[in-house]
Amino acid sequence: MEFGFNLNRTANASAWRILPNSWDFVAFPMIICMIALAAVGFHETLAPISTLQTQAISLDPANLPEYVLRTTLRMLLAMLASLVFTLIYGTLAAKSRRASMVLVPILDILQSVPVLGYISFTVTFFLALFPGRVIGAECAAIFAIFTSQAWNMTFSFYQSLRTVPRDLDEVSRGFHLTNWQRFWKLEVPYSMPGLIWNMMMSMSGGWFFVVASEAITVGNRTIVLPGVGAYLAAAIGERNLSAIGWVILAMIVVILAYDQLMFRPLVAWADKFRMESTSSGDAPESWLLDLIRRTRLIHRLLVPAGWLLAKTARMPIRLPSLQGVKLGKLPASAMPSTRTGDIAWGALLLTVFVVWKVVSFLATGVTWGEVGHVFLLGFITLIRVVVLIAIASVIWVPIGVLIGLRPALAEKVQPLAQFLAAFPANLLFPVFVVVIVRFHLNPDIWLSPLIVLGTQWYILFNVIAGASAYPNDYREAAKNFQITGWQWWKNCMLPGIFPFYITGAITASGGAWNASIVAEAVSWGKTEVVAHGLGSYIAQTTAAGDYPKIILGIAVMSLFVTLFNRLLWRPLYAYAESRLRLD
Repeated sequence: MEFGFNLNRTANASAWRILPNSWDFVAFPMIICMIALAAVGFHETLAPISTLQTQAISLDPANLPEYVLRTTLRMLLAMLASLVFTLIYGTLAAKSRRASMVLVPILDILQSVPVLGYISFTVTFFLALFPGRVIGAECAAIFAIFTSQAWNMTFSFYQSLRTVPRDLDEVSRGFHLTNWQRFWKLEVPYSMPGLIWNMMMSMSGGWFFVVASEAITVGNRTIVLPGVGAYLAAAIGERNLSAIGWVILAMIVVILAYDQLMFRPLVAWADKFRMESTSSGDAPESWLLDLIRRTRLIHRLLVPAGWLLAKTARMPIRLPSLQGVKLGKLPASAMPSTRTGDIAWGALLLTVFVVWKVVSFLATGVTWGEVGHVFLLGFITLIRVVVLIAIASVIWVPIGVLIGLRPALAEKVQPLAQFLAAFPANLLFPVFVVVIVRFHLNPDIWLSPLIVLGTQWYILFNVIAGASAYPNDYREAAKNFQITGWQWWKNCMLPGIFPFYITGAITASGGAWNASIVAEAVSWGKTEVVAHGLGSYIAQTTAAGDYPKIILGIAVMSLFVTLFNRLLWRPLYAYAESRLRLD
């Protein structure tokens, strides 16, 4: 009898462990709603593309929830694609010296090409890939948003891989971990804090280009996708201030939603990857993460997935070598000179061929005087970008350190920072135009803040990430040695966050060049204000449809961004890798 009683009690206990508890009944409806919303959004992408022509964008606020859903799904899919691209591209660039000789300069150029330039080249491909379906236009819009998110995340991941502490790398090699195991057990976890903050910035920065990505032009045909960006463009076109107010309210709701449901849980989860032996006083928290941990049935359903991921990360997979060189940070002397010479020679021939084709095309409609004029405009925009990045650095570095060292403060500031980063600059165009015209101000000076309005947040978010990842051990040591004031900034904090700051400054400067196309020539109704610069040149030639001059402007901008990164940011990057690693 006692044996039967124990057996029944064991069976009842096993059944009890798989029954849902009260927290499951709270989490299940949220999960079902998100799955249903995603299914509805995906179903609408399979509709015939003719439906977009019969359903014009309505400024009725009742349509905003549907538009918000469509835009949010596009941004989430672009974020997923950006994450995959980041892990692959960033790893190749960081692990192979020969690959980095090609991939890193390409990344510099990619971030300098305007988002509108990508749309013009890719929209025809995606529409042909899915003929007669909305999904073709959706893919083109997602790709455009992807180009506004991926470069920042890739630079962050590349920086993290290049600055993994040497002692941790030596320990992983001492345990004879394969490249695959070291990647998932050391390098990805080490990069998580910085990568998540850059994902926030990329998500918010994508809002800046939503308007352009949801209105796609193919020849004389314009395809407008339902979304917040299309709604905002229609509101600005009709000067409907109440509709603009509804857009701002919708953005606040969406940003709060994905902050609470995605980024705050990720920040709290990534805190366990901090490189320290003593815990910090205040750890970031997430009510959603706590809710999932308290559930019974959902937690048990997630256990097999977690076990599978952990098992995959522990598999002793040995990755193939990259062009004869195994993954790993090898000195330049270990690289076969012949192979390096072949790659360098091939890259040189390809560059010469591309330059020759561009010059041949430009010769049909551009004079040497025009080329000199464009370079002069490039120097004007360069001065503008340098001054603005310097001012933004002085302002946001101390604030970012203050926020990053205080997780409780970061939780409060995080949604506000994401909203400010996502706030579309074109909503401020009317204010700038009216003020400049009313007080007869100089556009070359007073339009400049629009360039850095959206890109300054790259600096803030990366500095917050660097301060958040700063080991608590070092902070305690500085406190015990009574290091304070400027000495604390010079010897402790600034070296600790410097690699993160460089990543933010690179992406901020590249984004500023891109934003100059929009910010140096603004209009409200029939009133237009134009500043001298390369951005306004590209904007005006694009409006005129002068393709040789458009390509000239984009080529000069890419040249300026690449040289600026090569001559300034890359040496600082190398200095951070060799002298300022947290070893």
